[in-house]
Amino acid sequence: MSRWRDIKQNSAKKEIEVSQSQKIDNSLLSAPIGLRIKAFVVDMFMIMMPIMYVTTYLILDGKDDFQGSDEARWITASVFGLIVIFFWVIKGQTPGFKAYSIKLVDNATEKNVSLIKAILRYFLFLISATTIILSFLPFFRKDKKTIQDIITNTTVILEKQ
Repeated sequence: MSRWRDIKQNSAKKEIEVSQSQKIDNSLLSAPIGLRIKAFVVDMFMIMMPIMYVTTYLILDGKDDFQGSDEARWITASVFGLIVIFFWVIKGQTPGFKAYSIKLVDNATEKNVSLIKAILRYFLFLISATTIILSFLPFFRKDKKTIQDIITNTTVILEKQ
């Protein structure tokens, strides 16, 4: 009888093998959507939540002040963006990307993205997240790329081990 951990690891390996078999037109292989979503959730808890806590309870007077302040929400999103951009440019990975062994690379160089591309990619992410329709784009594309990947010519790939 297999242990649950062994079954889970085997299913993760199969998911990675399936995504690696989907190479299209000699382009880089995109990491599975599930791993990217999980990495995003980890980043939200590890980066965004502490920023929101500090803003809500140390800078403002509580949740009512935070909810009533558009500036506070934009500032937290901007600080989160600066941190994420820093990680993309320096390491190519946020903490969530590192946890799931995925990395953001430039398609042309297969190295870390430039500062300009990282900034543009984050702004495109904000637009994609607010329109919601663009968030579903990778589910309908064979290469599983998001709008920010397409426009900035980047790919989230599985990290080589």
